[in-house]
Amino acid sequence: MATDQLEFTNPVERFASISPPEQRQPEPGLEAKMDPVPDIGEHTYRGTGRLRGRKALITGGDSGIGAATAVAFAREGADVAIAYLPVEETDAANVARIIAESGQRVVQIPGDLMDPEYPSRVVEEAVRELGGLDILVNNAAKQVAIEGLADLSDDQLEETFTANILSMFRLTRAALPHLQPGSSIINTTSIQAYQPSPTLLDYAATKAAINNFSKGLAEELAPKGIRVNAVAPGPIWTAIQPSDGQPIEKLPDFGKDVGLGRAGQPTELAPAYVFLASSESSYVLGATIHVNGGQPTP
Repeated sequence: MATDQLEFTNPVERFASISPPEQRQPEPGLEAKMDPVPDIGEHTYRGTGRLRGRKALITGGDSGIGAATAVAFAREGADVAIAYLPVEETDAANVARIIAESGQRVVQIPGDLMDPEYPSRVVEEAVRELGGLDILVNNAAKQVAIEGLADLSDDQLEETFTANILSMFRLTRAALPHLQPGSSIINTTSIQAYQPSPTLLDYAATKAAINNFSKGLAEELAPKGIRVNAVAPGPIWTAIQPSDGQPIEKLPDFGKDVGLGRAGQPTELAPAYVFLASSESSYVLGATIHVNGGQPTP
């Protein structure tokens, strides 16, 4: 059982070491149907006003890491727009409820990042409804496990790159005219960028590309006072895992091979995004924060 994040706790025991039963959902999966349901911070994240007055757009904000980040941003005083696939409406409505109950404005913008027109539309709608934009979190991703390269179809290869990295270029390009000095762009990469699994070759390659994109863009935008950074999660229990993101037979042991001996919960990622979005990280640019339970990285 989760404990209040402000208590002094043993990180091994702060959240339970889960052993999810074998389960499968059609991609992209719904958090509400997962067993167990991930913790996105509704009852475990307590804000301190570090993002008061800020306006954020988060892709993949309906569930998992994106949802936890949206909840944390709202608890820290930000208004939030969440982008998600239309089939994820159930999860998105739950996140919107939590944001509204936290006293912040929430905007729901369903659509598909596979559509090259959607990135511009989602940015324009977020700016219009929020009255501006100063935080962009590129978080949405596609992850489908395969047996090996011989089983990777051209369709999956193109879809993974379009969803994970091409859309990130498009979204960020659309957002740039609206970002003022002090704004922050945060991209979600992965431990897979450093320790690629043979079953996730396409996904891992896009996450390495995101690292490179983040560092190069950070150099370009630094003189303008816009900071770009990344967060690299390890094994986090989200809807991507039971919807073909992992082989079903591996779910019961998911995350147990890291130092802490357990999978992470989405809410454990949220403080990293809050830090990178806040003025407290004013001298942090082109960095990747690793939140992976103890997996060695460069």
